[in-house]
Amino acid sequence: MEINLAKSAGFCFGVKRAIRIALDTARSDAKIYMLGDIVHNEEVVKRITQAGIKKIKTLSSGRDKILLLRAHGAAQETINKACRAGYKIVDATCPMVKEIHQIAQGMEEKGYKIIVIGDKKHDEVLGITGQLKGKAIVIDDIKNIPLNTIKKLKKAGAVVQSTQDLEKVLKITDILKRHIAEFEFFNTICKPTRIKQAEIKIMPLENDVMIIIGSKNSANTRRLYEISKSLNGRSYWVASEKEIKPGWFRKAKSVGVAAGASTPESTIKETLEYISRITN
Repeated sequence: MEINLAKSAGFCFGVKRAIRIALDTARSDAKIYMLGDIVHNEEVVKRITQAGIKKIKTLSSGRDKILLLRAHGAAQETINKACRAGYKIVDATCPMVKEIHQIAQGMEEKGYKIIVIGDKKHDEVLGITGQLKGKAIVIDDIKNIPLNTIKKLKKAGAVVQSTQDLEKVLKITDILKRHIAEFEFFNTICKPTRIKQAEIKIMPLENDVMIIIGSKNSANTRRLYEISKSLNGRSYWVASEKEIKPGWFRKAKSVGVAAGASTPESTIKETLEYISRITN
């Protein structure tokens, strides 16, 4: 059986950068902490933990301690609180996410109500809304647009969580345009996400089976799976080769393999080797 790997499979620039910063920081003698996981992948988290970086839920005294900001970013109040507590800040926020922060802040300063299109509880979205002085409107689905609130807005600017599906985003913005007199939209979906989503709109049509590799906590992997599943019913989302079932490949002549932005190369390699072993 033919096995086709997506060219964009695996780590994006922002994830590679965050891991590099984390491991470089871990070489110092300081005690290093993170409020949550550096990225949404269990293998990566394990590697970071083994390097000596500890995950915490709340900030305590930060004397002689480093707080590592994760790839998804953090609310400004969290950073301020950490500084007041005495932590030294090491920022591993993805530069593309930082750019979203700047756009949202700039629009707010011009008097626009900020709308964030993304998953309400996702770390990146919380980081974006946490840069603002006022409360942002977060829209996670076309079904959940608060029209009563939207209709009252005269001036609004919208940014997007960097890993959202553009087709869904454009459906939401079409509705917003109809109800807001002065509406500015910034397509802040990052380039790696666009490339991955462009591939995943073609591969499921060219392969009998699709395997999407990534943590079940990964928003960008979930979207790759959702797009693939909508095009090819024989699409499966796995965290590793351990979740693959041989029956999925029955009578299949080809399988396409894609992977989320926080999926390690080692996991992809092991999955490819396993598929090859059980299908040949």
